[in-house]
Amino acid sequence: MSTEPPPPPVAADPTMRRVLACFGLILAVLVLVVVVSLNNLSRSVATSDWVNHTHALITELDALQPTLNAAEGELSRYLLTADQRDHGSYQNKFAELGEHVDVAIALVAGSPTEKQQFQQIALLLAKRADVASQIVRLKKGGDAAALQRLLAQDAESHDHRELAHLIEKLRETQTDLLSARDRALFLQAQTTRWTVLTGLALDFLLLCGAAWLIRDALAARTLANRLLQQSNVELEEKVRQRTAELSATNAQLAAQSLEDRWSKQALEHQNRYNLLIIDSISDAVFVVTKLMNVSRLNPAAIHMTGLEPVELIDKPLARVLSLAGPTELAKPTYDPLARTLAEGHELRDKPACLTTKSGHSIPVRLNFYPLRDRDKVVGGVVILQLSAPAST
Repeated sequence: MSTEPPPPPVAADPTMRRVLACFGLILAVLVLVVVVSLNNLSRSVATSDWVNHTHALITELDALQPTLNAAEGELSRYLLTADQRDHGSYQNKFAELGEHVDVAIALVAGSPTEKQQFQQIALLLAKRADVASQIVRLKKGGDAAALQRLLAQDAESHDHRELAHLIEKLRETQTDLLSARDRALFLQAQTTRWTVLTGLALDFLLLCGAAWLIRDALAARTLANRLLQQSNVELEEKVRQRTAELSATNAQLAAQSLEDRWSKQALEHQNRYNLLIIDSISDAVFVVTKLMNVSRLNPAAIHMTGLEPVELIDKPLARVLSLAGPTELAKPTYDPLARTLAEGHELRDKPACLTTKSGHSIPVRLNFYPLRDRDKVVGGVVILQLSAPAST
């Protein structure tokens, strides 16, 4: 029979997994580019809205002081001319100033810091409007002395300077924020640009890698087909050789099987003869296990003990058999047969006592032989011969 080793198992082709992995990476890069771009776009839109909001606030701040100056100019003209048309112009300018204040308050409502800063500006503008109302009331009342005192107090006040300072401070704050947001917009645009370019470069490299893998797999498959054809020719030759070898081996196995069957039949016949010989002898034969339990006995043992096999099988041999001591004054505290079996020794022609079913003790001569399986004691054989009773 041929002892040639079997061919090694064919490894699974990893090309498809690699190609799918490349396309999976390409998809992941595209998703990442889209997510980053949309995120930057959303932030850009939010920043643009904030920039428009800031520009609107700066526009309103820039309009406050000119509108106040125009309103006070119309008020001064009314004081000189007492013309109702100048009075209407003064009121319209202060109304326009109020509109600018209302728009600015709405624009700073979302920022507590800006709201607090603009409150001071709004208070100064309200104060200027209140002073203008008092001047008009005194003008209409004809109280020239009080009007002169109020105008003198107003000329000495620093409301215009403080108002200009507060407006300029808030405007500078908004301008600084605009510069910071412009830088943020530039960085977001740069990030988006580099993210898109990097993603395109990675996708291009991954596509090139996938194309190379596919090309390499096709070349490997072409080579494998040629090798397979060559292997098929060699395999057919080997099959013919193996068929001839198997035919010869089958013939040899058939002859060996016939010999084995004959040997088994001969062994069965020999075992049956051995059992017939054991059953035919007049001496009592007990086969015991390593634990000194009876596993088999012959008809002579059944006759000698008066017990049925079911009463002895798997029962301790010491139940019916004991070695007689030198003086027979006392039985030993241990089982001598068990020790002899454990040590693997033989006992020949030893005196012993066999207890029958009726309770009588029969003197016998004992021979003990251990049974071994590959140098290991697995049981023993006890042969008992009747001995003549001792003379009185």
